[in-house]
Amino acid sequence: MTEKALRLGTRRSKLAMAQSGQVAQAVRQVTGRPVELVEITTYGDVSREALAQIGGTGVFVTALRDALLRGEVDFAVHSLKDLPTTQPEELVLAAVPVREDPRDVIVARDALKFTDLPRGARIGTGSPRRMAQLNAYARTHGLDIETVPIRGNVDTRIGYVHAGELDAVVLAAAGLNRIGRIDEVTEFLSVDTVLPAPGQGALAIECRAGNTAQDAALVAALGELDDPFTRAAVTAERSLLAALEAGCSAPVGALADLLADGQTVKEMRLRGVVGTTDGTRTVQLSTTGPVPQTHDRATALGRELATEMLAQGAAGLMGERAH
Repeated sequence: MTEKALRLGTRRSKLAMAQSGQVAQAVRQVTGRPVELVEITTYGDVSREALAQIGGTGVFVTALRDALLRGEVDFAVHSLKDLPTTQPEELVLAAVPVREDPRDVIVARDALKFTDLPRGARIGTGSPRRMAQLNAYARTHGLDIETVPIRGNVDTRIGYVHAGELDAVVLAAAGLNRIGRIDEVTEFLSVDTVLPAPGQGALAIECRAGNTAQDAALVAALGELDDPFTRAAVTAERSLLAALEAGCSAPVGALADLLADGQTVKEMRLRGVVGTTDGTRTVQLSTTGPVPQTHDRATALGRELATEMLAQGAAGLMGERAH
């Protein structure tokens, strides 16, 4: 008799299905069990409002988590940057696999780079974080750009450029990689120009917190897909976000990367930025320390940097504080 298929809850978007399909393949390999995708529509998928208006935090996640808690799916795959920073007790992040490229990219008309865009160029993004950093960079480098708020999937966003409505759009490299469209990128933005969203490029595999033997066995099996370096990095980034009391629609960028000496990883550097969306004021700081070996140390790294950023006035730059 074949074992019952594991049910993987996923959003319906092309990107979510691609991500979930890749995770399903990996889970089949570690468990030897079939995995079926269960498509779930979330509020963030059907609402046409700007993410900043509907709260950002959790809009793509709540329906998946509800399905998990009701037992309709066995585990779920999220883009880690969409997860609220507080973890429900009944659920566990069983694995954070190796992270994709965390950078933001530009898809521009005529294969242009960011600094080659014409004066008054219209750049589309739904992210206050991207707007804040692009406008700040433009301001300090004498560029004249207009950031235009947009929503929609990758096809829709790139479509605005092809249709001539926008000169460029900003997207995440990881998403384009996962759906096989990375060759449309006209420039990879250096993290020195635009820091990504906390957790960008990483996936989160979530399941019920082992109250039954079955749950516990699944937590252990999924744990084989976990990458400790990625987990430490995203834990520090999300801790920074939480300590700033900012939701995922706030203009906060963060990236923890590993500093290696040859083949040996020596330290972790955490960088954070917060700014007004018009780019007039930003607070950007970094800290470097030993690679955190525990969840608590990674969390402390983020909290310490957030404290320094708040001392420099970060709270006043974020608009409404998340509650």
